[in-house]
Amino acid sequence: MEVIITSEGSIGELVADDIAALLAGKPDAVLGLATGSSPLRIYDSLAARVQRGDVSFARARGFTLDEYVGLPAGHPCGYRTVIDDEFVSRVDFAAGAVRAPDGAASDLAAEAESYDRSITEAGGVDLQILGIGTDGHIAFNEPGSSFASRTRVKTLTEQTRRDNARFFGGDIDAVPRHCLTQGLGTIMQARRIILVAIGKGKAEAVHQLVEGAVSALWPATILQHHPHVTVLIDAAAASRLQLAGYYRYAYANRVAVA
Repeated sequence: MEVIITSEGSIGELVADDIAALLAGKPDAVLGLATGSSPLRIYDSLAARVQRGDVSFARARGFTLDEYVGLPAGHPCGYRTVIDDEFVSRVDFAAGAVRAPDGAASDLAAEAESYDRSITEAGGVDLQILGIGTDGHIAFNEPGSSFASRTRVKTLTEQTRRDNARFFGGDIDAVPRHCLTQGLGTIMQARRIILVAIGKGKAEAVHQLVEGAVSALWPATILQHHPHVTVLIDAAAASRLQLAGYYRYAYANRVAVA
């Protein structure tokens, strides 16, 4: 696991550099797309590059991580709507190239199985973008999630609903209690993972992710077992790390690997 501590303003450009390099070598790459506040600078940087003609998503495909259950199609807080507004509509993906689980499906179990299978049929995710919740969840894999889990229906914790109430006008009662989410086992099959965390509120989760024991109580810790994970954080999110000085030293003296 590579840990990069840098300014919030630099994170978007660094991740965009990696995605641009991936697309230069593999124009039909499959991307895993996260929503939330953490990836916004990434999407801003990529949109600017597409506008300049520096990168293209015309042959690429994408899969989102999760979706609330029960929100009507087009709801402004639905993750399908959010990813379309924040990213897909601003770049040049082909029509239908980005998929999201359908939280309004009549058979949620069948939808989850179909969605998981569609990722495999696409050849798997080449690069997955992740955020992390204050309780250590990735996607909507809440504490206690199985490390072998696949895409499925999950019940959101009250902490996650409180954290996400800001997107629903501060009204926790408006936040759905259930979601469809890629499982930890699904996420771990991505060939590369980049996790972004910003702000002091994520510091404990980042500490557990990077330096804690692998435990279902902190679902993101499963990433310690992935062979190619990069964690990009600002100083505030890094404030609980015991080895922050070493991570800074290692990044400043990193060896370029082809």
